[in-house]
Amino acid sequence: MADLELTGAEIVVRCLQAEGVKHLFGYPGGAVLNIYDEIYKQNGFEHILVRHEQAAVHAADAYARSTGQVGVALVTSGPGATNAVTGIATAYMDSIPMVVITGQVPTPAIGMDAFQEVDTIGITRPCVKHNFLVKDVRELADTMKKAFYIAATGRPGPVVVDIPKDVTQHKCLFHYPDSIAMRSYNPTSKGHGGQIKRAVQMLLEAKRPVIYIGGGVILGNAAQQITAFARLLGYPVTSTLMGLGGYPSPDPLFLGMLGMHGTIEANMAMQHSDVLLAVGARFDDRVIGNPKHFSSEARKIIHIDVDPSSISKRVRVDVPIVGDVAKVLEEFSRLIQASPERPEQQAIKAWWAQIELWRSQDCLKYDRSSPVIKPQYVVEKLYEVTGGEAFVTSDVGQHQMWAAQYYKFDKPRRWINSGGLGTMGFGLPAAMGVQLAHPGADVACITGEGSIQMNIQELATCKQSKLPIKIILLNNGYLGMVRQWQEFFYEERYAESYMSSLPDFVKLAESYGHVGMRIEKPGDVEGALREAFAMKERLVFLDFLTDPRENVYPMIPAGKGLSEMILI
Repeated sequence: MADLELTGAEIVVRCLQAEGVKHLFGYPGGAVLNIYDEIYKQNGFEHILVRHEQAAVHAADAYARSTGQVGVALVTSGPGATNAVTGIATAYMDSIPMVVITGQVPTPAIGMDAFQEVDTIGITRPCVKHNFLVKDVRELADTMKKAFYIAATGRPGPVVVDIPKDVTQHKCLFHYPDSIAMRSYNPTSKGHGGQIKRAVQMLLEAKRPVIYIGGGVILGNAAQQITAFARLLGYPVTSTLMGLGGYPSPDPLFLGMLGMHGTIEANMAMQHSDVLLAVGARFDDRVIGNPKHFSSEARKIIHIDVDPSSISKRVRVDVPIVGDVAKVLEEFSRLIQASPERPEQQAIKAWWAQIELWRSQDCLKYDRSSPVIKPQYVVEKLYEVTGGEAFVTSDVGQHQMWAAQYYKFDKPRRWINSGGLGTMGFGLPAAMGVQLAHPGADVACITGEGSIQMNIQELATCKQSKLPIKIILLNNGYLGMVRQWQEFFYEERYAESYMSSLPDFVKLAESYGHVGMRIEKPGDVEGALREAFAMKERLVFLDFLTDPRENVYPMIPAGKGLSEMILI
């Protein structure tokens, strides 16, 4: 690219174009007006005007989750940056590749309590992979290249680039580097050969093996490799919330999600395994429950992860393998295929017999004869109506768990939710990002009446950008998961969990120019869903009035272990 003298604002736009950015989510303000002026003059990418900066970052986040590309958001200084922090922290907890560009007051005013000034670098430092404050326009292009490189490589994550307004006005010769080298940042991609051989031998000798996959399988594009590997050995597979879709859920080898709201078969197999292969997972507190209880059973643990700091962080492992999970799994399969050894079939057969006994308890059953709509039924019908092909976003709470339990994801990057931070208000802007990335696809946002109101203003963005999202509101009149905990652990003292002044969601959707539907009877659920998804060009808001007393089962109480589940 020939060197030209450009302003900092022009450089920002040129860098985004050079990175192949197609959609930029943002909200204008004084500190970024120079950048917005340059965006107006170009047609290389589309800017999506949200109604709140948090929504811009969530939309960019979901765009990245559903495509594997780096999501990009642009916000102004001060409150623009602070509004974006929840979205940045959400992406950080789930390791999502994003570049968030924030405006800043002019460099002479930094530290002077100028209008709309905050220390964006200081505020975001705990919840970014890295951040930059660009004080010299001559460093801007290289910084943007570094930001995209850091965000996308190794363990992905959000990177913030804070740009003072005067830097967007200054000029310099522009050259965008083809590549970047950073002496202090060299992520490992190839696993250690000796450790891989040890792990393979351990797996071949296992009598009660379990393959435990997490979000790293999705982020590392390793779904194909983990599926081939599990089928090669015939070993059971379980997944975290973030790993769903990394292995086909309908497959008989799949035990379902594990953890706090995991299946009996997944949790019991995990607890009683003798060899555990963890792939792109981090032994989160919501996954293994009490670490002391988990460690009470003797087992060998193999852990593959691109991030060395995740290994032995919560649970001591026996064979650590740092590297790209897809490449390591390919090497696993190659070694097993080349080896004359095979698993001890009698032992594996006995292990599967035990797993089937656990599975036979049918822990996800619910009352199908209820005259009131059961939320699980809505999710099951959504799966049927969409043929399992929809992109499903969710907010956080009971509805999120029911979506994870009853929508059988069989492809990666179709399940888009906030796992680590648990951010209410994520679902609708996430659906926007997914719909823009996949314009012809069915996109459903499963939400609750508490969560949807946290970013409901984005219905205006959906109208302006013509996004035909289908909102599946499982409306039980409560902050459902809060109410469930209060029922179980607080003697039914429902402190501030009842939503006593809900809007008429049908009229509210219609006021934004969308289609609203209220569904009150189980017999009307399927028909309403089919009618909604037949409207290919319209956003449809489906308000399902569901059983207010329904709980998510199984459930592991806080502080308990994997085998200490509350069942129906």
